[in-house]
Amino acid sequence: MASAHTVRAGRRTVEVHRPDKVLLPGGGRGEDVTKAGLVAYYRAVAPYMLPHLRGRPLMLERHPDGLDGPRFMQKNASEHYPDWIRRVEMTKEGGTVCHVVCEDTASLVYLADQACVTLHRWLSRAGAPDRPDRMVFDLDPAVDDFAQVRRAAHDLGELLDELELPYGLMTTGSRGLHAVVPLKGDEDFDDVREFAKEAAEVLAGRHPGRLTTAARKKDRGDRLYLDVQRNAYAQTAVAPFTVRARPGAPVAVPFAREQLDDPALDARRWTVADAVEQARTRPWAGLMDRGRSLGPARRRLSALRD
Repeated sequence: MASAHTVRAGRRTVEVHRPDKVLLPGGGRGEDVTKAGLVAYYRAVAPYMLPHLRGRPLMLERHPDGLDGPRFMQKNASEHYPDWIRRVEMTKEGGTVCHVVCEDTASLVYLADQACVTLHRWLSRAGAPDRPDRMVFDLDPAVDDFAQVRRAAHDLGELLDELELPYGLMTTGSRGLHAVVPLKGDEDFDDVREFAKEAAEVLAGRHPGRLTTAARKKDRGDRLYLDVQRNAYAQTAVAPFTVRARPGAPVAVPFAREQLDDPALDARRWTVADAVEQARTRPWAGLMDRGRSLGPARRRLSALRD
C-alpha cells in the first residue's frame, strides 16, 4: 500500500496519506472507493460544491478505517489541522465550539485526506449564525420506497409554489430527498422552524393518509415523515455534492425539478462516478441567490390554514 502522495489543489499542495486505503466498498455499483478516489472526487466537484460550503460551520463525518471501522462525528477542528484551514468559534450552551469552514479546494482535499467522507453544513453562516439563509424540508420515507418520496416531493412543490417560495430538490444519498428553500436571512431560527412546521402541517393535513409530522416513529405508520427539525441553531444538513458513507459511495446531489419524474431517479441515483457530470449541468443555477423573506409566504400560509 502506498504511504503517501501529493495532490495539487489550487495554490496549495496537499499530502494524501494511505491513498490506497479502501474507505467505501463498491457494493455492486462499481469499484471500491479508496482515499485517493475520495480525494479525486472532491477535487473535481469543488467548483460546484464550494459555493454551498463557504462561510458555513461544518460537522465532519469521518471514517478513518472505512465503513467497517468507527465513525467520528467531529465538530471541533483538530489542533493539528494546518493554519490555512479556516476555523470559527461558535457559541453553544455552556461554551463554544471551534468549527471548520471549508473555503477552498485545498481545504476540501485536506478534509478528504482526513477520511472526512460526509460534510454536514449549518443552515446559517458564521457571520450571522442566528439568521438562517436556508430552510430545509427532509422527506423521510417510512420504508425504502422512492415512489412515496417522489409523490411527496410533488406535493411539497405544489405548496411551495402556492407560497411563492423558490426551492431546489436534492437527493440525499440515503432514502429520501431534501427540498432547500433560499432565505434572505432576516429571520431567526425560531421563526423559520415555526414556519416550516406550519407548512408541513398544512401539507400533512392535505394528505393525511400519506404524510405525517409525527416525530415518533411509532406514530407514523407507513406514512412519509415531513422532517423540519434541522431548521434550528447549530443543526446541520448534508451538504450538496457530499459523499455518503454507504456502499457504492452515493452522493447527495441537486437536480432540476423536471428530473423528478425521471424513472432512473432515486435517492442514491448519483455516485462519485457520475455526480460531477450532473454538477456540470448546474441544476440550481441562480436559485440559491433568490433568497426570500418569509413574511409574504407566512400570510399566504395563514390563509391556507384558515
